[in-house]
Amino acid sequence: MKHMVMGTAGHVDHGKTALIKRLTGVDTDRLKEEKERGITIELGFASLSLPGGKILGVVDVPGHERFVKNMVAGAAGIDLVAMVIAADEGVMPQTREHLHICTLLGIRKGVVVLTKTDLVDAEWLDLVREDVRAFLKGTFLEASPMVPVSALTGAGFAELLSAIERTAGEVEEGADMGLFRLPVDRVFTMKGFGTVVTGTLISGKVTTGEEVEISPLGFRTRVRGIQVHNQTVETAEAGQRTAINLQGTDRAVIERGYLLTGPGALTASQRLDCTYRHLTVAGRKLKNRTLVRLHTGTSEIMARVILLDRDELESGGEGFAQLVLEAPLAAVAGDRFVVRSYSPVTPIGGGVIIDPLRSSAGVLREFKLLAEGGDAEKAAVILERAGIGGITENLLIVRTGIRGRELRRLLEGMFSAKKAVLVDRDEMRVLSALLYEDFQAAIARELQGYHERNPLQGGLSREELRTTLGMGDGVGQKIFTMALRDLEKKGELIAEKEMIRLAGHRVRLQGEMGSLRESLSAIYREGALAPPTAREILERFSDRKKEITSLLQVMTREGELIRISEDLNFHRDSLAKLRDEYRQLLIREGEATPASFKGLTGLSRKFIIPLMEYFDMTKLTMRAGDHRILRERQEK
Repeated sequence: MKHMVMGTAGHVDHGKTALIKRLTGVDTDRLKEEKERGITIELGFASLSLPGGKILGVVDVPGHERFVKNMVAGAAGIDLVAMVIAADEGVMPQTREHLHICTLLGIRKGVVVLTKTDLVDAEWLDLVREDVRAFLKGTFLEASPMVPVSALTGAGFAELLSAIERTAGEVEEGADMGLFRLPVDRVFTMKGFGTVVTGTLISGKVTTGEEVEISPLGFRTRVRGIQVHNQTVETAEAGQRTAINLQGTDRAVIERGYLLTGPGALTASQRLDCTYRHLTVAGRKLKNRTLVRLHTGTSEIMARVILLDRDELESGGEGFAQLVLEAPLAAVAGDRFVVRSYSPVTPIGGGVIIDPLRSSAGVLREFKLLAEGGDAEKAAVILERAGIGGITENLLIVRTGIRGRELRRLLEGMFSAKKAVLVDRDEMRVLSALLYEDFQAAIARELQGYHERNPLQGGLSREELRTTLGMGDGVGQKIFTMALRDLEKKGELIAEKEMIRLAGHRVRLQGEMGSLRESLSAIYREGALAPPTAREILERFSDRKKEITSLLQVMTREGELIRISEDLNFHRDSLAKLRDEYRQLLIREGEATPASFKGLTGLSRKFIIPLMEYFDMTKLTMRAGDHRILRERQEK
């Protein structure tokens, strides 16, 4: 049997606290005001040893209508409920209200306890039984054990313990996603220890010495000590009532409703996509954008309910909605919530969060898939919603509610089927394959547009392209680089150092520009090894300097001209012929000097020195003192 917590529920003064005291020996009413008024105001906690040795955490909740928000906080994380109904009064308003709350929170098991039986006779008790059974018909407690007890005499408590043990054994083990989460329901200071928080650990585990984060503050601290059932332990696990002593944390920093979690594990949001059910007992329709009190975990936050496909929701109706919160909240897909009306303050509905990090309204199709689809469909929707930056595996767990192992298997299948792309294995960042293909198409479109606007340019700089596409941060740069690499592998683009162009792009010159290029080509061919300098070319075409400058860049980039110094360009054919002749000279004579190079070419020093340095740079030759030798011979 897994670790479990049982909570009480029921109307004020129906004997919940007396019941817990008789079961556990603990009086959960600890406040002076509670003692004086004889009613529970705050949450109370105890532990219950069952006959088989299992220990249950116990949460005692207030029954008074003024403290329903405390009851909701206490009900968060409980596995089974003890629905307490006084035999002398029967079903009362908070009995109904608490049952609705338990239903909305997804509690599926419990026992019904008829208390104060010492105040009624057997005939009256039978009538109460029938009335309670009728009340519970159609609810999750319909077939639950009903046990009459008296906290005063102790009658029925042996049977009650057996019923609790049987019911606890029927509770299905929930999916633990492995993310440490403890909604804080109580904060206090212990002399000599400092700040202590308590709550039901709803998933994952926590160990002494670990760093934890207080959400939504983002404040980080360390676990100084842990207690479970008043026993000091090293580790607490999901399902346990847990007290955590926080190191160096001021009591004023943290309050009920906050969440302890792993560092960076969750991101707080102010928009939650959800399924919503409007209770029949609400009595009136829910209008779009209604202001409500949202309860999830142990928090209470004001929110507006945005209905997606209608202007109002009938009592008893269900639909998809987005909750827009007045304060940030960290939640996980699959978390349940309760909604109470702003005024009068009463439960009117609730539901299930299907995406805790949505920043804008989504389409109805996505909501249906997140609420009703399989794991693969949910993952596909969240991958698409995450955008081109992708999403880490941990955050995908938060936004889908899929457990770690199942999600990892699912992702491996999506990689194989080319439905997802792995961006970074270290942090397990994944990206929708569809969005990745769209991004690659956007790169191609941007390059095509650039080529059309700048026909004389050979390509766009890598940095300008990245900036234009908005891939500025570390993740964006990684995805951008990966996309370029994949497009180059597919032969769709060419990356030449820092310049990127489409594979099919060629500088096409027509009309006057085409004629100008032919003229330049002829000049360099005729000039051979003694061509005019770039300055002389510009002077010759003084009225077309801009066009000539662009053409020289194009011809150099495409390799027709070879630039060997800032002012000297040679036609590639002339240099190729000279290279062969120069090599033969070196083979024949073993070395070359400026004088022998002049003898080979008939050139002046103006050309000899730049050309000899060019052949050094292109690794045909290497210097050896005041002469050159053939590099290939030296390297042998």
